[in-house]
Amino acid sequence: MSINYSFGLPLKHHFAEYVYYQGLFLPHEIDRILGFWDEEKTIKATLSGKDTYDDELRKSAVMFIDNIPENDWIYHKLAGLAISCNNERYWFDLLGFHQELQLTRYSEGDFFDWHLDFGAGEISARKLSMTIQLSDPDEYEGGDLQFMINQKVVNAPREKGTIIIFPSFINHRVTPIIKGTRQSIVGWVSGPPYR
Repeated sequence: MSINYSFGLPLKHHFAEYVYYQGLFLPHEIDRILGFWDEEKTIKATLSGKDTYDDELRKSAVMFIDNIPENDWIYHKLAGLAISCNNERYWFDLLGFHQELQLTRYSEGDFFDWHLDFGAGEISARKLSMTIQLSDPDEYEGGDLQFMINQKVVNAPREKGTIIIFPSFINHRVTPIIKGTRQSIVGWVSGPPYR
């Protein structure tokens, strides 16, 4: 076995633009999460770092899953998976969720154009992004989570319960919903600045 070293550390050859997992949340847990949706707590999705709504780049509705004791089961499951994925693939310095998980609903005509989850200001600490598919793929048309990888568009899996984890600097989008509704959780695991 050969090991390549860079600055005294072994190189990891397990990097992937995205990784997906299934089976972390049971069907009744997904139903429980979907039951959190509260129209009174719902807001139009804005772009990070901006307080204004820009429906040319993003159109959807969101609410936040409070990081409170009764929701610990969601945060703990996702944090554990993020740590495991990070140890297998990325080896980023992580500190945890610095923002509440976002429950997102895309209805007919909603979308999120090409973007990165990492950038200047409040999103500069994001290292890993995660999305959890809560809707059955038969409940909607369109609404594909896509990645731009080596100048090719790649569709992520759509199965209900699938969790997709990717570095926050990977370019991605959600295509417009043609029919039905797509719901998901979106979260970001943060860490100290890259160096």
